[in-house]
Amino acid sequence: MKKYILALDQGTTSSRAIVFDRLGGVVATAQREFTQYYPQPGWVEHDAEEIWSTQLRTMREAVKKAGAKPAEIAAIGITNQRETTVAWDRRSGKPVCRAIVWQDRRTAGFCDQLKARGAEAMIRHKTGLVVDAYFSATKLRWILQNVPGAKELAKAGDLAFGTVDTWLLWNLTGGRVHATDVSNASRTMLYDITRGAWDDELLKLFGVPASVLPQVLPSSGVFGDTGLLGGAIPVTGIAGDQQAALFGQVCVKPGMVKNTYGTGCFMLMNTGAKRIASGNNLLTTVAWQLGGSAPVFAVEGSVFIAGAVVQWLRDGLGIIKKSSDVETLAASVPDTGGVHLVPAFAGLGAPHWDPHARGILCGMTRGTTRAHIARAALEGIAFQVSDILQAMQADAGVRLRELRVDGGASNNNLLMEFQAGLLGVPVVRPKVTETTALGAAYLAGLAAGFWKSQAEIATQWQADRRFEPGIKAAERRALTAGWSRALERCKGA
Repeated sequence: MKKYILALDQGTTSSRAIVFDRLGGVVATAQREFTQYYPQPGWVEHDAEEIWSTQLRTMREAVKKAGAKPAEIAAIGITNQRETTVAWDRRSGKPVCRAIVWQDRRTAGFCDQLKARGAEAMIRHKTGLVVDAYFSATKLRWILQNVPGAKELAKAGDLAFGTVDTWLLWNLTGGRVHATDVSNASRTMLYDITRGAWDDELLKLFGVPASVLPQVLPSSGVFGDTGLLGGAIPVTGIAGDQQAALFGQVCVKPGMVKNTYGTGCFMLMNTGAKRIASGNNLLTTVAWQLGGSAPVFAVEGSVFIAGAVVQWLRDGLGIIKKSSDVETLAASVPDTGGVHLVPAFAGLGAPHWDPHARGILCGMTRGTTRAHIARAALEGIAFQVSDILQAMQADAGVRLRELRVDGGASNNNLLMEFQAGLLGVPVVRPKVTETTALGAAYLAGLAAGFWKSQAEIATQWQADRRFEPGIKAAERRALTAGWSRALERCKGA
């Protein structure tokens, strides 16, 4: 009797594994952080082998904690930090360099060149993406041009490229499967989301040989199997973390929106079979594809630094000892005292797309305390989310009825209360906030027949708490005006 689904949730700062039961409940979880490398200002790297080793350890730990036998696990689902770029030698399975993380800005100058050459309209039309260092194509180009031996390996057909899902799948299957899903492919800037195929014109533009690319498959379907847990278990679901969270939040109808508060913040609106071209600097992306059905699209806004600003308060400034302390500290003052913190540590994402912006802390007086800075950090997250939502509503021509939230920082009640007040709509937190992993589990479980339909899955979603708006319109306008002034000061620094 199949009792469980195992979800691998490979994030920016940690690898996690979660065992889910038939009701979508968490049975066991394991998590391990891994090293962040910052070799130069604006550069962010990971050791791909450390990512794999931490993921392997957590999946074994979680299964052991659950007391699950391999025969009781119906399938494995993978969700991953997106855009992070891994390149490895097919023969040895060893990476040719450290993984270049989605936050990395080393290719911002080349992106400026692409814009100057007038390539942006073509790229946007095919991929739904803006030209930015965020995406994989410029990172892969950098590896091919700068890592000794990479170009030669590619010419010989021995170089493999993948986002983190592809790297995990390769290792899970012992190098037998080199594949990704449509949601991750749509984040590379090499994939035509309308035709559903790698694009020759884009490959030529970025100098990427087709031989390095993985096969693109539906998000829910059979990818391969692994024997690393003691018995053959199929991998039947893959989706990038934000698309997985949209699915896990059961935002399966057009117009439904979720926001994930993780290292960054990511808001997605389901637009169904319709691909909406954003007029407000948002991204058009593939949300998922189930089996042989048509892909579902979404519009997305990305905030590069969200929960990471709390880590900075902890590790960079040392004003809190652990991340969970931020809420108590911030709540000890009634407001920020006019302080604004714009956490543009890696540039600004949607809807501004300014890779040269840098973080700014302004409005301080002699009376400013660490509590005011902590509160400004939390409010800075909420303001960035609000900017995206305004753009999203303008693009889709719909007024949001509620915002479904998840991710670690969604457990911060003060942040959620302020977010609801700033947006002027209810913010709803589900009972299971592990929606990224849950989405991967649902995609895998549907393909494996563990769950029969999306309708069955929808019955499992339950609200934990609903935060109603508590800020009057005049105050909201004043708060937003202050934020806008701070935002302008940090641009193009």
